[in-house]
Amino acid sequence: MLLRIIAVLACLLSLVLCAEDFYKLLGIKKDASEREIKKAYRTLSKKFHPDKNPGDQSAHDKFVLVAEAYDCLIDVEQRRIYDQYGHEGLEQHKRGGGRPQHHDPFDLFSRFFGGSGHFGHSGGERRGPNMEVRVAVPLRDFYNGRQTEFTVEKQAICSACEGTGSEDGQVDTCDVCGGRGMRITRQQLAPGLFQQVQSMCDACHGKGKKIQHPCPVCGGSRVVREPETHELNVEKGMPRGVRITYENEADESPDWVAGDLIVHLVEADPQLGTEEHEKTDGTFFRRRGKDLFWREVLSLREAWMGDWTRNITHLDGHIVQLSRKRGEVVQPNTVEIVQGEGMPLWHQELPEGVDEAFGVLHIEYVVILPDEMEKAMEKEFWSVWEKWRKKKGVNLLQDSGRPTPHDEL
Repeated sequence: MLLRIIAVLACLLSLVLCAEDFYKLLGIKKDASEREIKKAYRTLSKKFHPDKNPGDQSAHDKFVLVAEAYDCLIDVEQRRIYDQYGHEGLEQHKRGGGRPQHHDPFDLFSRFFGGSGHFGHSGGERRGPNMEVRVAVPLRDFYNGRQTEFTVEKQAICSACEGTGSEDGQVDTCDVCGGRGMRITRQQLAPGLFQQVQSMCDACHGKGKKIQHPCPVCGGSRVVREPETHELNVEKGMPRGVRITYENEADESPDWVAGDLIVHLVEADPQLGTEEHEKTDGTFFRRRGKDLFWREVLSLREAWMGDWTRNITHLDGHIVQLSRKRGEVVQPNTVEIVQGEGMPLWHQELPEGVDEAFGVLHIEYVVILPDEMEKAMEKEFWSVWEKWRKKKGVNLLQDSGRPTPHDEL
């Protein structure tokens, strides 16, 4: 018998030692405020909700533990006992008749986000409107891919009153309309002739409920406007305007299940950043589909005589080299195509069996002519051109077949 008791005690002790620290579980400090505890629960409960992680038992277990941690730390008495005696003290407190915790984590979830505690999978539940936003990221992120964040302001269920609108949690049914939010009155149109008129109850303003002590945070409206940050995974080669859906992350209300947050990825205007990796020529590339475009400027000497080299720093920092040998002429507006230096193809657009592919880079050459020349330089150039024009030159005016100035006279 003694051995059995020792075994049971050892088992309980191992469970206590293995139990994860509630503060660590929620990712908060031990001096976290009530608001910080509620914010941590809101974030983690949505992240590990079984509806968002179908078939993942570890996520389900985490969802339950997060609810347990929140339910303990949000209660002043239980938090004090937990801080002083840990999990074992908390268990003894509950066995001794302390405040019972919520046994259904989905019920706790529904108090925060509305609905039945699930992400809108029940057909009879009212669903809120979707919310669409535009998020601008630089071309560099479309090329390299990036894990980043963005913040949107949205309507959220008030954490202070948990969506009740009441400071003390007491909400009474309106005694005027009986909770319907509407009143039916009779109006006499003529002797013996009456009309029934339905109108919004002015006692509860159509809510069907009365609150004696409104929540000081939301003013009794049950919802607040607050910023919320989301992770954004920009994949390599993603097209501009792609839509990324965050399920049930739109405006919240106790009266409905939140709709979806739909993010439209757009390309930000090019600008040099402060970090060294942001200061590349590729910052000013132009994109069209899977191809990139760049305009390179040449002097008259370079375009006419050749013998030049250019190093263009691409969006990921690698060098694309352009050059011409001496004597190779580049005509104005010539477009050179560099294979394999365009945008990477998005993984959803890659041909079957291909792991990676790139578009092309179009280089347009612009030739800049001098505004003026020194007199001595002008004489030298003129004599050289005249010498070779007489030997091998073509008179473009005569070759065109147009009338000469003399013919016009």
